[in-house]
Amino acid sequence: MKAVFLDADTLGNDVDLTPIEIVAGGLVKHERTAPEQVLERIRGFDTVIVNKVVLNREHFEACPDLKTIAVVATGLNNIDQTAAKEHGIQVMNVTNYGRSTVAQHTMALMLALATRLLDYDRDVRAGRWGQSSMFCLMDHPIMELEGRTLGIVGYGDLGQGVAERARAFGMKILLAARPGQERGEVDGYPRIPLDELLPQVDVLSLHCLLTNDTRNMIGARELEMMKRHALLINTSRGGLVDEQALADALRAGTIGGAGFDVLTQEPPRHGNPLLADDIPNLIITPHSAWASREARQRIVEITARNLSSV
Repeated sequence: MKAVFLDADTLGNDVDLTPIEIVAGGLVKHERTAPEQVLERIRGFDTVIVNKVVLNREHFEACPDLKTIAVVATGLNNIDQTAAKEHGIQVMNVTNYGRSTVAQHTMALMLALATRLLDYDRDVRAGRWGQSSMFCLMDHPIMELEGRTLGIVGYGDLGQGVAERARAFGMKILLAARPGQERGEVDGYPRIPLDELLPQVDVLSLHCLLTNDTRNMIGARELEMMKRHALLINTSRGGLVDEQALADALRAGTIGGAGFDVLTQEPPRHGNPLLADDIPNLIITPHSAWASREARQRIVEITARNLSSV
C-alpha cells in the first residue's frame, strides 16, 4: 500500500497516526492541500486519506493507480462517489466515533441556554451583581430540564447518545419521523411526524445528515410552530436550518434560544445571519463538538481498521 494523507492538520497535531502508518506500511503526510495541489500530490499513490479535501472525476481519470479513498469523517460530500465507483475506487468513511463528545457538547449547549449561563456570566463581569439590591440576580428566566420534552431529529448513534443523557436529566423523549419513516415506537420512545412533534417540545435537537430532504427542514414555518420558550440545538450539519429565519425568530422571541455548532458555510468567511451581535440567547461554537482528542484518536484507529480490510 502506498498512502498519502492530504490534510493531516485537520485531525490536530496531538493525535497519533501510527496505527495508519503501520497498516499502510508508511504514510506521506501533508498538513494542508489546496485544490490546485491535489493532482500532483496523489499521483502514483494507490491510497489517499482525506478529511475535507475535494476529490473528483478529474483526479480519478488522471490517477489510474488510485484504488482506495479513506475519509477521516462521516460525511462524503467532498468525494465524487459516482465517478469513484466508475473507476473502481473504494471509498470508506468513519462512523460511530463521536457519540460521547458530540452528545456532551449537545447537552452543554442545552444546559447553557436553559440556565442562561452566558448571560449571567456577562452580567457578573459587567459589575451588575455588585450593584444588586439583593444577594442574587434573576434577570434571565431559567428553565429546568427535568420534566421537559426533548425532540430528537435523527436517532442514529449520536441521537441515541443524546437521548441517554437527556433521560438522566429527567427529560421526556420524542423522536421525529423523517421522510420515509413511519410513526411508531423506537427504544420505547414515540416517533411521530415532525409537524406533530414541533409544538410539543421544549428542546429540539438535530442529529441528521444534510440531504435534499433535510435541507432547510427547519424554516420560518417550523419555528412558528414551536413553543415561544423552546430551544433549538444543532450539532449536526449546517443547512438543516434556515439561518435567516432563525435569526429573525430569535429577535422576535418566536423561540427562546438556540445553540449551534455548525453553519451553512464553514468557516463563515463572508459572514452569516447568526453572527449578528443583536441576537438574544444564541450560542455559536466553531464546529468543535466532534473534536475531543479521544474522538480524533478514535478516527485514526477506525481508519486503520478500514484500511486493513482492503
